[in-house]
Amino acid sequence: MTAGGTNHRIRYEVSGGIARIMLARPPMNALDLAMVRGVVAALKRAAADDAVRAVVIASAVAKRFCAGLDIVELAGRSPDQIRTLVHELYVGLFDAQCQLGKPTIAAVNGAARGGGMTLAVSCDIVLAAENATFGYPEIDLGVLPTIHFVHLPRIIGRHRAFELLFTGRTFDAKQAAALGLVNRVVPDAEQQTEALRLAGELAAKPEAAMRAGRAARCRIARREWAVPVSPSEPRAAYY
Repeated sequence: MTAGGTNHRIRYEVSGGIARIMLARPPMNALDLAMVRGVVAALKRAAADDAVRAVVIASAVAKRFCAGLDIVELAGRSPDQIRTLVHELYVGLFDAQCQLGKPTIAAVNGAARGGGMTLAVSCDIVLAAENATFGYPEIDLGVLPTIHFVHLPRIIGRHRAFELLFTGRTFDAKQAAALGLVNRVVPDAEQQTEALRLAGELAAKPEAAMRAGRAARCRIARREWAVPVSPSEPRAAYY
């Protein structure tokens, strides 16, 4: 079934206390404003549903998790429209994750790039299929992915983060696991089953403790990323 307030780009279903948010915009799951808002709306729906205890974000497109922002569509947009999209991807998504109060798992199959990386690392756990590949290609388009300047060095260290962000090179699932960007790598055919199994394990934990723990983690993360790059410039200027 489709999540209320979203669109055909996002599929939403609940079974056994686990909500599945499926990216469904072939061929690459490139992100436009409607798709980003669909993900945010689905997270808010899961937050409001007491029957949901965990969330899995995955792709309904074979060998493609998310290609990042839809560059073709952005070419025809005004600066204000682009800023609205990126603000929703960075701030709207982060706020929806923090307010969810329930654990989230990103099940990454195939390619995850740019904004697709943002979507994956917004989750509490990242499971990569063996066929998964990752990358931050924004630099090749003359764009500074400023939000990644904050979270990536925390995860993998400053020097390795600089290399990935400023070369734009792709890397495979084993490299992502070695860097600490994903929790572990699972066989392609087993990934969805393992994501649901792990979601079920998390869903069985005490709800109040899970909610309190996630809230504390989000407060710490918010203090780190919400600071502008320059004290004289608003945060949004760097999107």
